[in-house]
Amino acid sequence: MKTRLSVNINKIATLRNARGGNMPDLLQVARDCESYGAEGITVHPRPDGRHIRYQDVYDLKQIVTTEFNIEGFPSPDFIKLVLDVQPTQVTLVPDPPEALTSNAGWDTIRHADFLQKVIALFKSHGIRTSIFVDPVPEMVRHALNCGTDRVELYTEGYASHFLQNRTEAIAPYLAAAETAKECGLGLNAGHDLSLVNLRYFARNIPDLLEVSIGHALICDALYLGLSTTIKRYLEELL
Repeated sequence: MKTRLSVNINKIATLRNARGGNMPDLLQVARDCESYGAEGITVHPRPDGRHIRYQDVYDLKQIVTTEFNIEGFPSPDFIKLVLDVQPTQVTLVPDPPEALTSNAGWDTIRHADFLQKVIALFKSHGIRTSIFVDPVPEMVRHALNCGTDRVELYTEGYASHFLQNRTEAIAPYLAAAETAKECGLGLNAGHDLSLVNLRYFARNIPDLLEVSIGHALICDALYLGLSTTIKRYLEELL
């Protein structure tokens, strides 16, 4: 089974927003990512619109031909956006509005009632659901009770310890992946995965369906070019 690469294009929107106007053209970048081999496009709109804006999400829906994944905290406005756009997948993250970036997974025990209601709503509209979780078997196990289709493992811990001891860094993720398999949950992963650490992760985590990568991929593209960079990331997933 090949792991799919979904490219997060938030940083493209950040660059565009820095000067106003439409440079770089977010929609064209999304088209190009797909033409270069990306198997999905991911966006994470935030309430302050500092990168992806809600209108971008509506516009992207019209042109994305691969899987479209919308990440975010399920506020009323976000829920309405997802129901309007009907993406392939919605990934629920527990970020407060002021968060700079995602930095923790859901407590799927404490927030079970809330997650159950939101997930049931999305699934009633035929939208695949994923919950952002830490690599903790108990959190994965209780994600099943929330009704989700998949979990996305928060991989910052793996990435930050990879160069010191890759075996120890990946150990919690192996346990979480095994729990997901036992529960019949699909498995995604994302956050700080890069050309440095992606291959080892993908080759050692069983049944990994999808990785969502943005920041590192766009940084690499500054030096390698977008086409070459996406090709390199796809090669890491072979």
